[in-house]
Amino acid sequence: MASPPQDDAVVIERSWDEPERFGAVFDAHHAEIHRYVSRRLGAHAADDVSAETFALAFRQRRRYDMSRRSARPWLYGIATNLISRHRRDEVRLLRAVDRLHPEADPARGHEDEVTAKVSAQAVKGTLARAIAALPADQRDVLLLVALAELSYDEVAQALDVPSGTVSSRLNRARKKLRKALGGSNALLDEEETHR
Repeated sequence: MASPPQDDAVVIERSWDEPERFGAVFDAHHAEIHRYVSRRLGAHAADDVSAETFALAFRQRRRYDMSRRSARPWLYGIATNLISRHRRDEVRLLRAVDRLHPEADPARGHEDEVTAKVSAQAVKGTLARAIAALPADQRDVLLLVALAELSYDEVAQALDVPSGTVSSRLNRARKKLRKALGGSNALLDEEETHR
């Protein structure tokens, strides 16, 4: 029988008096946050930015909203804010992927083969160029939904914006991507029908 999911709020609260307990939050979420950062900025920055994400989360743990069982959206929000410091690197990476053949993948080496292939398929060619051209707020929402697979509510928590803002930013990003891709993209159409 599978064990129940960890209640991050309980762990974080306990870490106030026993700081070593925060390690459980790191253990539960580090690989996922690292993978997300790697897909956004490449493997060269993923170690530093994901480590900085957890260091900042640790320092801010007393401000964590204890009504939220999962720290996942909170951690994605911290990571996304840190990624914003690397916007030029992200855009440069997306443009480089645009120039490389499909086998090129910025996450290769830190990802298993399946994830590397999916990542390469998701950010190549015209799509990479179109994503790079999006305004930062739309790109953040799109990539939190597409790469991190966060729900609209989780994205809203991560970015500290209303759910309606997430929906409108994502809608604008999808329209721009459709236009850049010649009017349609089956992946985006399919994703929209399953929300």
